[in-house]
Amino acid sequence: MSAPLLSVEGITVDLPTPRGPLRAVDGVDLTLAPGSTLGIVGESGCGKTMLSRAILQLLPKRAKLGGRIMFAGRDLVTLQPEELRRLRGPELAVVFQDPMTSLNPVLTIGTQIVETLQAHLGMDTVTAMRRGVELLAAVGIPAPEQRLRQYPHQLSGGMRQRVAIAIALSCEPKLLIADEPTTALDVTVQAQILDLLAREQQRRHMAMILITHDLGVVAGRTDEVAVMYAGRVVERAPTPKLFTRMRMPYTEALLAAIPKLDSPPHTPLPAIAGRPPDQTRPLKGCSFEPRCRYADDHCRSAKPPLADPERAGGLFACWHPL
Repeated sequence: MSAPLLSVEGITVDLPTPRGPLRAVDGVDLTLAPGSTLGIVGESGCGKTMLSRAILQLLPKRAKLGGRIMFAGRDLVTLQPEELRRLRGPELAVVFQDPMTSLNPVLTIGTQIVETLQAHLGMDTVTAMRRGVELLAAVGIPAPEQRLRQYPHQLSGGMRQRVAIAIALSCEPKLLIADEPTTALDVTVQAQILDLLAREQQRRHMAMILITHDLGVVAGRTDEVAVMYAGRVVERAPTPKLFTRMRMPYTEALLAAIPKLDSPPHTPLPAIAGRPPDQTRPLKGCSFEPRCRYADDHCRSAKPPLADPERAGGLFACWHPL
């Protein structure tokens, strides 16, 4: 069995707030094999993006990071800024949620692609422009020569996201982190972007972390799914196993909130009652207990570990699994 490309061990991220430290990521362990896809799912504010920024070493200046992040045999936590800069792009890349904020609005698309290729691969301008045309064509952008001369605001949302993907793929990274890459797009464009990511991943034998709030997005597109809540991974399993038999009530609630094609018109979607916990004041017991219909006194008094007590190949943190 080959060594994992990425190994996240006991990662914690604390953010300073007026009410005290906020534990945004709370002891997360993950592994990712070369060429595989991990889906990270959860509500807004559960720690998905902060975990990805910890992996990328792009945390806010005052954030406190704990744990180890081993990537291709190197501990990213111990690397110097210049070493990290050389790593991002050629080996580790990211597609952010909103291309209007990740792309520079005052630079043309061509300039942004060329500067990436020149900084990391040392290409001259002519070669980099030619490579830029190839990249835009590869991600399905028509008339790529024309697009290189345009600015981000002149493109549609779907086109901007394709440009962001092209820039992320330009240096042939080993790992791509896609942080909710389809959230602001309509359903048809969402499917196109996800198909594009899957196609490029397979062609390049690239590992990928797909971050989303929608379990429907990761179904059939990932090898493994990790469900996050209140900064912790509360369930993790191979994708087919998770959808065949999910054990965590929170995972069940997320799946129930997805619209069903066969539902009668105007059928209300079941919402998860209550609100996520205040992570500046961690609960003594299970963090999902205030919103869980199965909770009892034991759930309120003791925090369940993420474990595989049934030795069935899936981890879950629940005293009363489904």
